[in-house]
Amino acid sequence: MLRHLIGAAVLVAASPGVAQAPATAPAAELHRAWAAGYRAAFTCSSLWNGGGKSLADIERDELTGIYPEIESDVRALKADVDTGAKRVSVRYRDDMPPRVARWDARDGCITLPIGAQATPPTQAGVPARPDLDDQTWPLGDRPARVGMPAGVSPFAEVSIRRDSFGGRTSSLLIVKQGRIVAEWYQPGHDLHTAQRTFSVAKSMAATLVGHAVLKGQIDVTKPAMIAEWQTPGDPRAAITTEQLLRMASGLTSDTAGNRTDAVYMGGASVRQWTTQWPLLNAPNTRYRYANNDTMLAILSLKAAQAKAGEALNPRAFFDRLGMTRTFVERDKDGDYILSSQVWTTARDLARLGLLYQNDGLWKGERLLPENWRTFVTTPSGPQPDRDFGYGAGFWLLNKSDGIPADAFGAFGNRGQYLVVVPSRQLVIVRQGYDDDENRLDIAALVKAVVAADRAG
Repeated sequence: MLRHLIGAAVLVAASPGVAQAPATAPAAELHRAWAAGYRAAFTCSSLWNGGGKSLADIERDELTGIYPEIESDVRALKADVDTGAKRVSVRYRDDMPPRVARWDARDGCITLPIGAQATPPTQAGVPARPDLDDQTWPLGDRPARVGMPAGVSPFAEVSIRRDSFGGRTSSLLIVKQGRIVAEWYQPGHDLHTAQRTFSVAKSMAATLVGHAVLKGQIDVTKPAMIAEWQTPGDPRAAITTEQLLRMASGLTSDTAGNRTDAVYMGGASVRQWTTQWPLLNAPNTRYRYANNDTMLAILSLKAAQAKAGEALNPRAFFDRLGMTRTFVERDKDGDYILSSQVWTTARDLARLGLLYQNDGLWKGERLLPENWRTFVTTPSGPQPDRDFGYGAGFWLLNKSDGIPADAFGAFGNRGQYLVVVPSRQLVIVRQGYDDDENRLDIAALVKAVVAADRAG
């Protein structure tokens, strides 16, 4: 791990506009700079995305149970919160500017690179997002609670037993045939509280790609539109957008799992960080889970939409689903970090699940191709060596006993899950604050919900 971090310091230092620390900087110094960025970003997003959280809850939930090499610094550093400017700054060294994250009305919080002193641009004149509290579910949130009382619904019994499945649950939402049948939030949270999705964002990225496929803007089977790969003789020019979505690009990455700390905590640009990696294996021959692949798929989508005369606008798409408390965050250059940096509520995730349960239809309008659900849930090419298979941006529960073979889901770190079981017309959302020592068994939870559905 330390070798990786020191190597990342060298690479980031060599990138213009990113961290300018000396190549020989100790890992501890880099950890502290990243810790400051982490605290600034998470405080900013937690305060102003969705319904917002209290500073006390942020300290308890967002700044604990995280990467061990930065957690002590994250908790020791102090955040300066400017509520008027919606800006959070965290100083980590006396001779360097503070790390800064600033909220943007359209895209949430933007984290500046290490050493940057200017504030990021704001979106002037961004129209307010629609408040759908007066609309009925699923487009809106009226009534505020739809769940059935304990003792009436078998799903409520699963909710009561939520702690038995492991981890630390912050929300649990079960939808049957489009109706909320169980809903629970930890104290201090409610239906408007947004949490970071972590890698659930990858499934949201695949959804945006699917919408562009429907509009004829992108063909995922063709080479990805990455400008940096178009030099004659560059073998990466053959990598397709589909291979990026399936984690089968063949690209190397710094670590297994590809944490992408330079982007998430260092403020490095998506394009600088992701387009540099060389090919290690022939495309579609090795499965390697990588944040880079998803971010590259979105760069390809952005280029394809620009060619079609349209700008990539995740907010507009998610607002159509009533996901008006979902914020897709971006880097300082305007590229979306759709591998992880999305903040959303349990109900907004359930809306996304309903879009897939209904095979891409929303209120009678087709938003995804008719075969897109099949595409993202069909394993193709190399597969992970673990309990779950992988499609195109979604995990597959087809190897889990007691769970229908068509179950699939969006999985994220610290216990973020969206699971869809089309054959049972079930959507399950579970958000949490898990850590390495206490994690949810998602297969056990889904199995219990399916059993409750069969019993009911």
